[in-house]
Amino acid sequence: MDLQTLLQQMINGITLGSTYALIALGYTMVYGIIKLINFAHGDVYMIGAFVGLAMVVMGANIWLAIFVAMIACLCVAVTIERVAYRPLRGSIRLAPLISSIGVSIFLQTLMTLMKGPQPVGFPKVITNTIYTVGLVKISTVQIVILVVAAVLMIGLQLIIKRTKMGKAMRATSEDLHTASLMGINVNAVISFTFALGAVLAAAGGVLVGMYFNSVFPLMGVMAGLKAFCAAVVGGIGSVPGAVLGGLFLGVAEVLGVAMGLGSYRDAIAFGLLILVLLFRPSGLLGQPEQRKV
Repeated sequence: MDLQTLLQQMINGITLGSTYALIALGYTMVYGIIKLINFAHGDVYMIGAFVGLAMVVMGANIWLAIFVAMIACLCVAVTIERVAYRPLRGSIRLAPLISSIGVSIFLQTLMTLMKGPQPVGFPKVITNTIYTVGLVKISTVQIVILVVAAVLMIGLQLIIKRTKMGKAMRATSEDLHTASLMGINVNAVISFTFALGAVLAAAGGVLVGMYFNSVFPLMGVMAGLKAFCAAVVGGIGSVPGAVLGGLFLGVAEVLGVAMGLGSYRDAIAFGLLILVLLFRPSGLLGQPEQRKV
């Protein structure tokens, strides 16, 4: 593989990895707060893609489509947390996990009944001009994806580091019960965390629909699993780790395809997950968890 091809595939990989990172952030934030792997999160991403598609079909531009998809997924995620997870918070750890799988299957089945199992084409919403920058080419769609992803990730960091709710999120992630005793409304914090993750996933869904020109009811299954792998590879519970893991996974996947391993494209993510768990169980940026005996 020559230098030009390598650089081109790196750009493609970073574009794909940015969408994985947007989904992975939802996994890592929810896990950091309540230690729950929300397997329904990938299906929230799928709903965002379909809402964005509906808005584009009605004549909306891509920015309005992303905004409406964010609002819709925010409402869905908060409802899921309130109905399916909150009543099980005091039960065994396995109960909310099983509930999340049930919610995921419900959303997939519902959307399949509504839209059918076949992929639906995503209309062209922007003129996809190809620009040559040095040795690489980058399209308008890729630029939009990279810019939107970067803005959302920076905005998330500002919310977590600079706002009162962000401080409450950090306190709750350290110790939920102590935060409650200190006067923090942990229910509001948890709902806000689900909403924040859903907003990012919704944007990712619309961007992926625009990038690959199609959406379908089961698109959240593999994307969600890969984003979960990205969160674990980066260090689940770490926001920068989720971003790094998503980008790393996207680049690895695209480079694997470029080297003729297209048949193993999906297996690359899970192979990397196994390697990271073997040699660094806490992830690339995660910290080993200290437990008192």
